Amino acid sequence: MSPLKNAVVPDEVVLSKIYLLRNQKVMLDRDLAELYGVKPIRLREQVKRNKDRFPENFMFQLTEEEVSNMVSQNAIPSKQALGGTFPYVFTEHGVLMLSNVLKSERALKMSIRIIEIFVKLRETLLLHKDVASSRSR
Repeated sequence: MSPLKNAVVPDEVVLSKIYLLRNQKVMLDRDLAELYGVKPIRLREQVKRNKDRFPENFMFQLTEEEVSNMVSQNAIPSKQALGGTFPYVFTEHGVLMLSNVLKSERALKMSIRIIEIFVKLRETLLLHKDVASSRSR
C-alpha cells in the first residue's frame, strides 16, 4: 500500500507532481495512483475498461521523446522504472474522471483537492500575467 494512504498530502507535494506537456498541465498515472492509494496497474486497468470516458483532452500516453525529456528533468527516475510501458498523463478533466472510475472515497477526496490546486495554479498564473501586463504599460 502507498505510504500516503492515510496521510494528509501537502499542496506542495501535489504541485510538484503537475507537469506542463503539450501545453497542458498534467499528472502522471503513477503519481495519481500513489495519491489515490492504488497500484498504478489498477489505475490503468480502470482507465482501459472505461476508455470512452477519457478522450485525448482528458488523458494521453507519453511518447518516447516525452519520456526521455521527463527522465532528463528527473520527473521520472529512468525509462526502466516505467516497466516497459509509456505512462499515461491526465489533465484536470481526466483527474476528475478518474475519481468516477476508481470509485473510492480516497480517490474522490484526492481528486477534489487536486482540482482545487489546479484552479489555484490557474488563478495564480492569471494574477501574475495581469501584474506583468500592468507593469509594462
